[in-house]
Amino acid sequence: MDKKVGVGLVGSQFISSIHADALSRVSDAEILAVMSPTKGHAENFAKKFNIPNHFTDLDEMLAMPQIDMVVIGAPNYLHCDITLKIAKAGKHVVVEKPLCMNLKEADSMIDACKQANVKLMYAEELCFAPKYVRLKALLDEGALGDPVLFKQSEKHDGPHADHFWDIERSGGGVTMDMGCHAIQFFRWLHPKKNIKSVYAQMMTSVHGDKTEGEDNSIIILEFEDGVTAVMEESWTKLGGMDDKAEIHGSEGVAYADILQGNSIQTYSSKGVGYAVEKAGNTIGWSYTMFEESWNYGFPQEFEHFVDCVKNDKKPLVTGEDGKAVLEVILAAYESAGTGKKVQLPFKSNVDKPYKLWKKVK
Repeated sequence: MDKKVGVGLVGSQFISSIHADALSRVSDAEILAVMSPTKGHAENFAKKFNIPNHFTDLDEMLAMPQIDMVVIGAPNYLHCDITLKIAKAGKHVVVEKPLCMNLKEADSMIDACKQANVKLMYAEELCFAPKYVRLKALLDEGALGDPVLFKQSEKHDGPHADHFWDIERSGGGVTMDMGCHAIQFFRWLHPKKNIKSVYAQMMTSVHGDKTEGEDNSIIILEFEDGVTAVMEESWTKLGGMDDKAEIHGSEGVAYADILQGNSIQTYSSKGVGYAVEKAGNTIGWSYTMFEESWNYGFPQEFEHFVDCVKNDKKPLVTGEDGKAVLEVILAAYESAGTGKKVQLPFKSNVDKPYKLWKKVK
């Protein structure tokens, strides 16, 4: 492809703002349109990011021949239907996490993109976050010896949009929202081994007035070679985002904190306009981020996806990866519901993962 990759965005809220910012830093990408079904949202978004076209109808945006790739930043329950439409229109697809609501939808999305000969790319930015890339490099070069234990945690005080709190639209709570990050992160660290079992504890600790989903979860994964991975996810941690990882090996240990060490320690008696994602109250001490998007790997992620479209390369994270992550998520909800370790492969026909935890049909 000789021209820039033409991009369309589906969605006009928080995550689409991140997508637009990241793509603006990719020289081979050009955002041509944004679509949101809510009147005025796409128009305002287009003005903010200098996007030339805006739509309230997806089919109208997909009819633009200049668009090569579409990025989905819509609620979870819409991912599958939107992907099928994009594939039918012959455009490449980037899907924000989680891939979709269930394994049947995952298969439909993968099959549709294969039949249309378009790429299905799964947006997992942790595989592009500079500190985590360096962490993996330490493991790969043998500096830490053989891996023994992985840890990853992501915590904040709750999501931006109402649909995350609604388990019918999201499919679950914090595990669906943030646990998908850790699962793919572990799979990326240890790619030649399969996950063989999942054990999970889930609870609704603080936000029972907002959601029937879990706002805290602790999940233990075991790989087939005995390497263990522990993930902690929380919607109840105040003071802004927390994102950390550890690798413990036979010859060493390494700790990475995406947001600490990349921030300015700030004290303000009146509060800071913006410190870091999910930082509600910034009076007193706060950790004020700079280049937050870059530290999370969003521009690097989209530079990779654009390169895959422009030069017909295989993506680092694919629809198949998204399905594998979803399988582990389903096993985690089953484990939390039964109190037992669940073996993989795990198959379930449930339409929404939370039902395995709540034991509802």
